[in-house]
Amino acid sequence: MIRQRRHPAATQRTTRLEAFTDGVFAIAATLLVLDLTQYSLGKVESNAQMWAALAGMYELFLNFGLSFVLLCLMWMVHVQQFEHVARVDATTVWLNNARLLFIVLVPFATNLTTEYSEWLAGRLAMPVTFFLAILFSWLQWGWAVRQRDVLLPDMTKDDAIAYGRSSLSALIISALVVVLAPWIGSIAFLLFALDGPFTRLLRGRNS
Repeated sequence: MIRQRRHPAATQRTTRLEAFTDGVFAIAATLLVLDLTQYSLGKVESNAQMWAALAGMYELFLNFGLSFVLLCLMWMVHVQQFEHVARVDATTVWLNNARLLFIVLVPFATNLTTEYSEWLAGRLAMPVTFFLAILFSWLQWGWAVRQRDVLLPDMTKDDAIAYGRSSLSALIISALVVVLAPWIGSIAFLLFALDGPFTRLLRGRNS
């Protein structure tokens, strides 16, 4: 049983939260492959049919690759941010839990987008899930900035705000993906290729 402190100003070390978060990201990324392993190629009687069957899986491979890469990018942001977080409080933990709620939904949402891409709800499943996960990541860092004296003691306020621009960039891009996905499908996720330049632009304006 995890012991809890009773003092209202008590905070916790980040070790357990980071370990739990790493595990959830790893499991979600691993579960993505189930869509590929459960797909049947049907009857194959020649090399040509084999290649044709694999080519028919292009949407599966595309959505698998996009979800895997985005999960990796979000995990990298988490790792980079927690290099500066000294302690966490209850609000930080629950904001992180809210983010992980949508992280664990990524394999399900990816499957919906692949299987039901002809329907609006299917095309929005992946974009909305990633948007909400990124939203809570942004809110988590915003809370850390507000509680900077305790949670980010080694960062100035300006540095903490500038550092959070990576989450803001991802949030804006993910919102655009939600808007564009009903029209162009999963191709909208390629907008995340602009995340690096957009983050540098936002940091430049902030400075």
